[in-house]
Amino acid sequence: MMWKQFIRSALACVALGLFVAGCSDSGAERGITAPTESEADKGGDAHDAGMVYDQVDFLGNPLVSEVTIVKANHDQYNRTQPYNTATFRPQTEAFITSFGRPAALATTLGSVLYPDMLVVDPSKNPNSAGWLSWALSSGWGGRKLTDDVVDLGLTAIFSSFLNATGALCQPFQLPLCTDNVGANDAAVSSTFPYLAAPHT
Repeated sequence: MMWKQFIRSALACVALGLFVAGCSDSGAERGITAPTESEADKGGDAHDAGMVYDQVDFLGNPLVSEVTIVKANHDQYNRTQPYNTATFRPQTEAFITSFGRPAALATTLGSVLYPDMLVVDPSKNPNSAGWLSWALSSGWGGRKLTDDVVDLGLTAIFSSFLNATGALCQPFQLPLCTDNVGANDAAVSSTFPYLAAPHT
């Protein structure tokens, strides 16, 4: 009985290998090759002239699209550019006021989150970096790997941290201003690529 199972497993592996090989979409088979060193030095224009790229995801500031943009508009948002403020900032602000939060808070957060890109001044002390800090705490922007962006975002929107009117929770507290995850379960590294090793 064991030999039958072994043969079935071997045949399944062979079939899978043939399937993967048949579905190969390598650039070499389609006449697409990496740019030569001279092309790369020129910006790769000669190589890229005939290429068309599809943007399938756009994420600048954490939680903007995931939390404040209407789900039906996520695909449109993912294909937009950072400066498409006129279309999406009103949705973000409407989301914030839909919970009874004041329009002034929505305007403040809208001005911080749009255009939807991380703002970084690398000439400043890195200790002052942090998500939302450039606008809300006289910091210099960017995002540290240790920033708890979920708690920061929820606290900014729902708590009394920026505006007490209609606050739904205390800053960084349950039930609504934290995801209740204290920190990453693996420490970040002090050397490139800095991220902790993935779970396997």
